[in-house]
Amino acid sequence: MPVAVVRPFTALWASQASSNLADGLLQAAAPLLVATLTRDPLVVSGMTVAQFLPWLLATLPAGALADRIDRRRILVAGNLLRAAGFALLALALAGGGRHVGLLYAAVFIAGCAETMVDNAALAIPPRLLPRAKLERANGRLFATQALVNTFVGPPAGAALFALTASAAFFTGAAAFAVAGLAALLLPALRPAGEEDGPGDSGRATLAQDIRTGWSHFWRHDLLRRVAFISAAINFFGAATGALLVLLVTGPYAVALSHYGLFIAVPAAGAIAGSLLAERLVPRVGGGPTTWLAALVPAAGYAVLGLGHSTPLALAAMFGAAFAGSLNQIVVSTLRQAAVPDALLGRVTAAYRLIVLGVVPLGALGGGLLGRHLGVRAVFLAAAAGLALTAAPLASRVTTRRLREAERLPVRPVGPVGSTGSDE
Repeated sequence: MPVAVVRPFTALWASQASSNLADGLLQAAAPLLVATLTRDPLVVSGMTVAQFLPWLLATLPAGALADRIDRRRILVAGNLLRAAGFALLALALAGGGRHVGLLYAAVFIAGCAETMVDNAALAIPPRLLPRAKLERANGRLFATQALVNTFVGPPAGAALFALTASAAFFTGAAAFAVAGLAALLLPALRPAGEEDGPGDSGRATLAQDIRTGWSHFWRHDLLRRVAFISAAINFFGAATGALLVLLVTGPYAVALSHYGLFIAVPAAGAIAGSLLAERLVPRVGGGPTTWLAALVPAAGYAVLGLGHSTPLALAAMFGAAFAGSLNQIVVSTLRQAAVPDALLGRVTAAYRLIVLGVVPLGALGGGLLGRHLGVRAVFLAAAAGLALTAAPLASRVTTRRLREAERLPVRPVGPVGSTGSDE
């Protein structure tokens, strides 16, 4: 029994670790490349727009496909596509082709693949582990994500970029390729109810599947509420995060090669939060955790916008990441425990449409505001905006409601994969 459970989860863990390492490398290298080409806040934030625009365009179909086809295949194909895209960008850079349009194209293609991979990956743990182990498993996955995506990857990406821009992107492409190969070790993860292949001729259309998933998500008051809280956090996070490289290398006068520290140090907070979540969340409660996830980053933006001290800025970012990682585990566990597996891909997609669909809008708004009022003004506006929008939304997210939603099964609201019942 342990072999049947542990080995598939280890394969998922390895695949996610490698893809997150690639994300971390590129999280530093991509903005550094843009910053060497232009200092225009709008053009710099445009990279974030290109990266997250697919979450507005493709996330709902991606979620429906995650409930229709083998989720293992999605992880393999999506990671290999990202590997190919960044390998081509690295080849162009090695040949002297430096243009912001090439980077926009690469991150857009990678974003399209990411919508597929992430939706599928988030729907896999309930197929590999019992519900009682989900919180611990999510803690390990998110701790690993924080470790390699924002602690190991960015400093390495900045160091590689300092040597040569192409080296950072070649390394990222290789890590995505390894992630795709690791996903091959997973067992077949066909949609629920399909033992030997695709469903019968009575299967619902893709549009019907999308509507079913969206309706299920929208009728779940608690999921909808935490989605809008996370959307507010991500909107203002995108407005500031897209311009962080300009704030750090401008007013804070940090060298390009040290930029990775502003991603790696707060990652220590995310790692600590992920590892301590199993102990802290039951003591603090899921409700207060949601409040902290909004208010701590708001305070951090104020520190960044008003201050000049690099250590103080890093400390503020550390605290925001710590609170955010606790909340991420609370929300993921809620979603995985309260949603039937046959709907999990589509409900996850609906949730992420709200949560990540605002990222390009936030980045665009931050770029426009930064162009007219300066980079510091963006951080101050984000501090006020997040405090005023997220706090009222969090008022009805209580620990009691979270626990009840995780314990009680939630019925599908319509067809799930076919015109008949799947239960």
